Amino acid sequence: MSVATRRQQLEEIREIVAEVLELEPEEITDTSLFIEEHDADSLRAIEILARLEKKYRVEIPQSDLPRMVHLTAVYEVLAEHAGWTA
Repeated sequence: MSVATRRQQLEEIREIVAEVLELEPEEITDTSLFIEEHDADSLRAIEILARLEKKYRVEIPQSDLPRMVHLTAVYEVLAEHAGWTA
């Protein structure tokens, strides 16, 4: 996968996360922690998961939610289930 494609996908994920957390995309860095830094709760985490599944047509088990603590981790989990090469 090209760097441009990975970056583009990260930006798409950032937009989804920002919308769910009611933040501006610029407020979310690749490693800012959703719970500790952005006051996310479990319902918002599930909403992020559902939106990613719908957008990318992939199924992500809720058991992977604890791994999805920041943008880079979300990308890695999504890439794993979508079959993208990391």
